Amino acid sequence: MSDEVEPGFVRVRLDLSYDGAGFSGWAKQAGGRRTVQGDIEDALRTVTRSSRTYELTVAGRTDAGVHSRGQVAHVDLPVELWAEHREKLLKRLAGRLSRDVRIWRAEEAPAGFNARFSAIWRRYAYRVSDHPGGVDPLLRGHVLWHDWPLDVAAMNAAAERLLGEHDFAAYCKKREGATTIRTLQELSWVRDASGVITATVRADAFCHNMVRSLVGALLFVGDGHRPVEWPGKVLAAGVRDSAVHVVRPHGLTLEEVGYPADELLAARNREARNKRSLPGSAGCC
Repeated sequence: MSDEVEPGFVRVRLDLSYDGAGFSGWAKQAGGRRTVQGDIEDALRTVTRSSRTYELTVAGRTDAGVHSRGQVAHVDLPVELWAEHREKLLKRLAGRLSRDVRIWRAEEAPAGFNARFSAIWRRYAYRVSDHPGGVDPLLRGHVLWHDWPLDVAAMNAAAERLLGEHDFAAYCKKREGATTIRTLQELSWVRDASGVITATVRADAFCHNMVRSLVGALLFVGDGHRPVEWPGKVLAAGVRDSAVHVVRPHGLTLEEVGYPADELLAARNREARNKRSLPGSAGCC
């Protein structure tokens, strides 16, 4: 599938962050709900005095309530429009956008770049506190309170069994025509000096609800309600397990998106569009 930029247009990479509490997720929706994509596209149309909306492509759509510190998107703009506005675009967008979404960089993207398909990994963090008194009020919008003591070593032991390429159907909300095969590159927990426990979750891509489902399963291990082997057994079963709890979205933040060297962007773009199957599996899933 070709992803050539139309003649007369330039592809612009946008690096941005947002507090997800006030948004119904990234993607535009019917019914007038506020979304990150909708806010940015409206602001871009306004500050460039355009008669049309230029649609964004994002590295990874986030659900309602999920935050981002390192989101990446791209937009194709007419060459003349980009030349006219590029120098003052960030400042003008800052003046137009609400304070819960910021664009930090807007630069012409290298050849072959696609914010979604060129990415080689996405890294999320999920933050939890098991302090018996609850969560610091200044952090309450970004940290989940778990009202049982958590064993970080047990959660890490369970997480190791989930690493690698697997069909994560047991931890994803299935979408028609989409594969649930992913390569989980990192899943680890660390408790900091303040007592907040952070899960780092990195994969080539994620299916719907995957991170929050994995976190939910591992919290059950950490508080002693399930054995260390349980999350791995759920994964091997390959079907949604009603015992896997999808944790609340406010503890989740997209921290960073990784891309290959510029000369490898186009190849990664093509590779990522191929629907995957596990070795030895018959047909396509």
